[in-house]
Amino acid sequence: MYSFFMRLIPAHPRCGLRTPMLAALLALTLLVFAAATTPVRADDSSSFRWKSVDGAQLRLDDKVPLTWNVYQLDKKKQPNLILVLLGRRYLLLDSKAKLVYLVLLTDLHADGSDLTTADLANKDRLIPTTAWNTRDVGPAQQFQLTLGDYGRTLTVQLPHPLNLRLGIY
Repeated sequence: MYSFFMRLIPAHPRCGLRTPMLAALLALTLLVFAAATTPVRADDSSSFRWKSVDGAQLRLDDKVPLTWNVYQLDKKKQPNLILVLLGRRYLLLDSKAKLVYLVLLTDLHADGSDLTTADLANKDRLIPTTAWNTRDVGPAQQFQLTLGDYGRTLTVQLPHPLNLRLGIY
């Protein structure tokens, strides 16, 4: 590669020598421009990585379901989105908009214990809900709502993240 750039640099008019430092500088400049213009994959920005929440609690009419799990996004950019496994179906809870979406199993891709998905908020899959209630219950944030298709009350508790600035461990 170095010899290729040496051929690109013309010889000095007086002595006929090429400057190796100039060839190295030209090679470095081209590498920097090539790295800066490398396209970013489009699927990185549109994919979401969900991690299981340790210490989360889920209840359906004050009873713990046999199969359940609670997931939140790996990056805490959207803390209002909660993915819930309830029996054999997944639900996406948007606590800010107070909406619940049905998530199809084909939309989920297992990555070890984590899940990878595209955007799950599809208006065609809205589940009717009523009686949204969000409150702080000490060490956790509680979301309570009534699912319209089940007619049952769903309660999800997510633990607060540790705040080491307060000195609470």
